[in-house]
Amino acid sequence: MRSRYSAFVLDLRDYLLATWHPDHRPASIDPPEPGLRWLGLEVKRAALLGPDQGEVSFVARSKLGGRAHRLVERSGFVREGGRWFYTCALDAD
Repeated sequence: MRSRYSAFVLDLRDYLLATWHPDHRPASIDPPEPGLRWLGLEVKRAALLGPDQGEVSFVARSKLGGRAHRLVERSGFVREGGRWFYTCALDAD
């Protein structure tokens, strides 16, 4: 999760796509809005749901056009070939 957040901060869209599971991955990712500034990531909870399945709940803060924003998400991950891949945002608890 932290590496994906860092990729958003640095606008590394190729990395984001490479770490997104192919069954859920979009064809492309739009560039960030001009002036978007990421302010921080707080991982609230990380849990293994099985040997190759996990989830991470987090809050990512950003600022755009003088307004603060918070992205609150519970994300699903699967491990394949020893690598973890983001699947999708899961339903709220």
